[in-house]
Amino acid sequence: MTELQTLTVLGIETSCDETAAAVVRGRPGAVPEILSNVVLSQVEEHKAYGGVVPEIAARAHIDHLDRVVTDAMAEANMEFGALDAVAGTAGPGLIGGVIIGLMTAKAIAQCHDKPFLAVNHLAGHALSPRLTEQLGFPYLLLLVSGGHCQLLSVDGPEHYTRYGTTIDDAVGEAFDKTAKLLGLGYPGGPAVQRMAAQGNPNAFDLPRPLAGREGCDFSFSGLKTAIARAVDAVAAPSEQMAADIAASFQTAVCDVVEDRTRNAMDRFAQKNNLPEPTLVVAGGVAANTALRARLTDLCTAQGFRFVAPPLYLCTDNAAMIAWAGLERLALGRSDSLDVSPRARWPLSEADAR
Repeated sequence: MTELQTLTVLGIETSCDETAAAVVRGRPGAVPEILSNVVLSQVEEHKAYGGVVPEIAARAHIDHLDRVVTDAMAEANMEFGALDAVAGTAGPGLIGGVIIGLMTAKAIAQCHDKPFLAVNHLAGHALSPRLTEQLGFPYLLLLVSGGHCQLLSVDGPEHYTRYGTTIDDAVGEAFDKTAKLLGLGYPGGPAVQRMAAQGNPNAFDLPRPLAGREGCDFSFSGLKTAIARAVDAVAAPSEQMAADIAASFQTAVCDVVEDRTRNAMDRFAQKNNLPEPTLVVAGGVAANTALRARLTDLCTAQGFRFVAPPLYLCTDNAAMIAWAGLERLALGRSDSLDVSPRARWPLSEADAR
């Protein structure tokens, strides 16, 4: 297959609590067309538990995936026979959900005699800005979500160099835990952001784990513990106190992410002599407006271009899976149907297919 060939790929994503299918048409080097992007959220099913329950998520995928795929194909006005390939998330994620989506993608590919592509969910996020931007390789990626917090150099569709990752908890998990402690509901990220807008970001002296140190790793468990202690110190936080805690927490997160990202920028710039290097922020936490503003200012100071996908492409979706599959298909890649689902699948050059 040549680089200039236009390809159409169906993507399926079920790694957590979104049941999603999408059809993308395009070619690397040009902004593609998202023909459909159907996402069925499970927020209501998990809200009572303050987080995602793997068994509930898996059952929901079983109940709804066939209809979601049908809707995505209908919205794209496509027949399966007209596809060039089928891509499915093979990990990382909740293993029950990954199995369901991966088996469905394999079955469609086999039934219609189409190439199959096993996509790393993190690669989907890493390549998602190329769905809407003329963005060449390499670029620096900050991936921040409920389950992941990493800094990577994205050197190509199959080539990633990891600069740093969380040594304990992901930043999105810290947002969810803070929201739960403050009784703000689920999902935690938007709830904390709304509450923080009413609070004093300097009201509580919270730790900034690893800030000021060398390297690009993250740590958020100590910050979570500090929030728990602040809440436990009072019988029941008033609304203003809850707002102050939320604001102080969000500011601490921004401080840590800014510090770690600055280190990664220095490393990336030294390695790549680019006139205008690019920082991409992706993942669900990339929707946080305070974090976006902080990173925008950091990019201005460091001479980087700042890119963030539209909000609907920051959270889990299948368009990014279809596109990641399409990028590999254009290189002549495909995978056998005996690919195994993976609960853990680090995204680095050594681990990419």
